[in-house]
Amino acid sequence: MKPATSPFGQPIDRVDGPLKVTGQAHYAAEFQVPGLLYGSVVNSCIARGRIVAIDASAAEAVPGVVLVLTHQNRPPIASYDEPYEDDDAAEGSPFRPLFNDRILYSGQPVALVVAENLELARYAASLVRVEYAREPHRTDLLSELQTMHKAPSELPPARGDVDAALRGAMLRLDLQYSTPVEHHNPMEPHASTVHYFPEGHLEIYDKTQGVQNCMRYLEKVFGLQGRIRVLSPFVGGAFGSGLRPQYQLPLAVMAALKLQRSVRVTLKRQQMFTFGYRPRTLQRISLGAAADGQLEALTHQAIGQTSTFEDFTEHEAEWSGMLYRCPNVRLDYQLVPLDVYTPLDMRAPGATVGVYALECAMDELAYAASVDPLALRLTNYAERNGNEDKPYSSKALRQCYEQGAERFGWSRRSMAPRSMRDGDQLIGWGMATGVWEAMQMPASAKACMEPNGRLVVSSATADIGTGTYTVMTQIAAAAMGLPLERVEFRLGDSNLSQAPLEGGSATVSSVGSAVQQACEGLRQKLLDAAQQSPVSPFTGARLDDVDFVDGQMRLKAAPAHSVEIEQIVAVSGALEAEASVEPGEKRNAYSTATHSAVFIEVRVDEALGTIKVSRAVSAVAAGRVVNPKTAGNQIVGGVVWGIGQALHEETLIDHSLGRYMNHNLSEYHVPVNADIGEIDVIFVEEKDEIVNALGSKGVGEIGIVGVAAAVANAIYHATGKRVRDLPITLDKLL
Repeated sequence: MKPATSPFGQPIDRVDGPLKVTGQAHYAAEFQVPGLLYGSVVNSCIARGRIVAIDASAAEAVPGVVLVLTHQNRPPIASYDEPYEDDDAAEGSPFRPLFNDRILYSGQPVALVVAENLELARYAASLVRVEYAREPHRTDLLSELQTMHKAPSELPPARGDVDAALRGAMLRLDLQYSTPVEHHNPMEPHASTVHYFPEGHLEIYDKTQGVQNCMRYLEKVFGLQGRIRVLSPFVGGAFGSGLRPQYQLPLAVMAALKLQRSVRVTLKRQQMFTFGYRPRTLQRISLGAAADGQLEALTHQAIGQTSTFEDFTEHEAEWSGMLYRCPNVRLDYQLVPLDVYTPLDMRAPGATVGVYALECAMDELAYAASVDPLALRLTNYAERNGNEDKPYSSKALRQCYEQGAERFGWSRRSMAPRSMRDGDQLIGWGMATGVWEAMQMPASAKACMEPNGRLVVSSATADIGTGTYTVMTQIAAAAMGLPLERVEFRLGDSNLSQAPLEGGSATVSSVGSAVQQACEGLRQKLLDAAQQSPVSPFTGARLDDVDFVDGQMRLKAAPAHSVEIEQIVAVSGALEAEASVEPGEKRNAYSTATHSAVFIEVRVDEALGTIKVSRAVSAVAAGRVVNPKTAGNQIVGGVVWGIGQALHEETLIDHSLGRYMNHNLSEYHVPVNADIGEIDVIFVEEKDEIVNALGSKGVGEIGIVGVAAAVANAIYHATGKRVRDLPITLDKLL
């Protein structure tokens, strides 16, 4: 009998797709519980100062309003006077909603109105009057550079004599780039539904990337150890906005505890701009090179904004020390504290902005050296990670360059700016390299073979739209030799096996490895059960002697000796195995990273300056790809966002008020279908037996890295004008 094709590596449709398109997938604000009350948040309209008085009388007089919660009447909170943090906390003192009368940033929650329905709550919230004592605020990064201090993150030590190498270099470039504040804006706004049980237990449906992180956070903050369960079966996008518990969660819990009722708090779209975001950055890159473009010296200083109460850090400058071969490198990262909320990880945090600056600088070096931009990158190709002085576990970046360039037609590119056109359209071709770390974190999973022959695998991870349900089902089905329809993967429940936050492109390598290992343990238990009979053909067989395929366990040496897995469990009863994995020691000797090459075509109207990205090719080396369809979706989404970063996205702040002005989806511009041309994704074959047991590196982040730089470089090639301040809008180009 010919065995069925393994689902591992196949472009399988999403197993949760039917639930989503038919409306059966419930999100945090859609779970119905008895006696539910609804909360609406009142936000501050000043950026710094104190609350003098809160007049809630008009709101409280509205029939159906149950409570107006403020810092003056909130319930006692166990750790509000003690330091606490969550799994994604920045260094400092985490923001504590309704802690006291201090205002730390514009948009800070100052009250929660709770009513019988959402419309009443929102109406009553508009009636709450807050009197403030304003204090001078600082929200402009450019105006506060004198206050910057070194970021607490550790940078690789400088190598070589950078200053001497810069002085002696034939080619010297000193370049500055800037990127704006960006907000996540996933499709689903943040919400928490707290189901209060009479004995004081809470069952909470939350929009989060880590149910166990939320559970631990609430246990510490409210002193409710062992009394909280957090569930998040479906998440409508997050991009990092769900890594930390956002303020609607503790506010909903406060109200539920005070009223001993179930409470839901949902944030409005405008309130999605009142917590974390991608920070504004200023970056300065100095390059020294030989006449042929070979790098001799590189410095990269990154300056980012943070809040006054936490030091948010990300990896912005490190990429410049590892992506290319250079003997003399110095990296620096500074933070400027402002009266704003703390920034937050946002898709490919640090790399998105750091690699943008580096890859634009490399394009400028290519023109200074009169060298093709792709050839320049091959000239400076790094076989080792210079920051760590380690070889890579695998690195198929050369193949990314080759396959991406061939698919794009890069060899037909003329070097000179403004040399390619189609009628009134200036044509520009640009490219850039992408890189992201291939991480693995400790994780656990449980696999249970039920008496009906159905395999249930579980872990407390999340699916933020990336396809976790699907790829974990594929990994388990492949490990057990079962058809997909006989496998169910469960996630999003803090009672399940331990899992890290879903972020950093590490879920498949972390949780997927645990799923595979749990299934290996289950295979052993099935073999043990099959050997209980003294006349079993499997007596004396080891696990390596059998195959699990087509729902059967078979002897490799005699495939005719087989038994249905369902029959084994029918006799033995349900069998289960749990496994915990962590990064293997063999990783320690290597650097692990995902790489890509991005090629972009833009069309710029010569008279109007309008920019259209007409073509994109992204060639990605990410190890073993579990599902090319869901992985390809991730890359396409990343490319779209990179185009948005280059041309559209920017949260604008009125510094006289310290308040964001375009806090809505009509004025916060993101790409729409009309902005996007053809996107071609190539997965370059890359075998890696070191990175993890699956050989998979993850693709969530790599899709966006390098895209903005490739767009900016293409615009220069089209127009001859170099814009170093994102986004590249009409006014800057004209």
